[in-house]
Amino acid sequence: MGTTKATKVLIIGSGPAGYTAAVYSARAMLNPILVQGLQPGGQLTITTEVENWPGDTHVMGPDLMVRMEEHARAMGAEIISDYVTSLDLSKRPFTARADSGTTYVADAVILATGAQAKWLGLPSEEKFKGFGVSACATCDGFFYRGKEVVVIGGGNTAVEEALFLTNFASKVTVVHRRDSFRAEKIMQDRLFKNPKISVIWDSEVTEVLGTEAPLGVTAVKVRNVKTGAESEVSCAGFFVAIGHAPASELVKDQLPLHNGGYVVVEPGTTRTAIPGVFAAGDLTDHVYRQAVTSAGMGCMAALDAEKFLAGH
Repeated sequence: MGTTKATKVLIIGSGPAGYTAAVYSARAMLNPILVQGLQPGGQLTITTEVENWPGDTHVMGPDLMVRMEEHARAMGAEIISDYVTSLDLSKRPFTARADSGTTYVADAVILATGAQAKWLGLPSEEKFKGFGVSACATCDGFFYRGKEVVVIGGGNTAVEEALFLTNFASKVTVVHRRDSFRAEKIMQDRLFKNPKISVIWDSEVTEVLGTEAPLGVTAVKVRNVKTGAESEVSCAGFFVAIGHAPASELVKDQLPLHNGGYVVVEPGTTRTAIPGVFAAGDLTDHVYRQAVTSAGMGCMAALDAEKFLAGH
């Protein structure tokens, strides 16, 4: 039988929102427990260079998350390497069951589970995942030194991935289904000035092509969405950078969601539809999706939880 741990505040997730919530709730003497989840540190651990974190002109994403975790521990938060598999919000105290067999019982819950990369959903993409298909240039770019790669997407993620990949690849081709990028102008300028990058507009990838033994990518099939014309772009690596989906599986049948799975919170707060349950960071934010706004919401969630607990 697993053990049961009781806490005033249970924080689920360990990105900027989770760790900031842990710092604030620990300082409020709420003795929080933070369960890190499958990806301790969240999306910033797969981001190399962060240039927009206040106070650091340049910081590596993983380093920033290590510092945040250390800060939360120093304030007195208990940080546990575990993964919550089910959450019962039907009555207080709330109950969370984790992969380790531990059950967590909490008077208040702060959800900070973040978001995860979206995939195209192609059978061939699934087949070559980890064998030439990736959603993380910073994790896998190193393997494509001197090789040609393709990136699909048109937002900040896609442009950042493409620029990062020029450090390794001999050529980077970006495929985008529209005729312009959504990415920040400063990022676009860098991309267009880079001689290693070319762009295929108004197009989508319909299939990933490759070898069977050993399993590996050799090209992608590209279709023009306006003309229907198909072509093949040879590459050794294919990077999917089409955005992120909120990790709301734990609460999808318990809390109202909107815009494709983001948890609804009361405007100007982190309060959800269930009193005592708070949500922060990319799990609720489909607009800004920045580390600094996530951290700000983590602070708000801790203060909202402190206020809630004081009244109960």
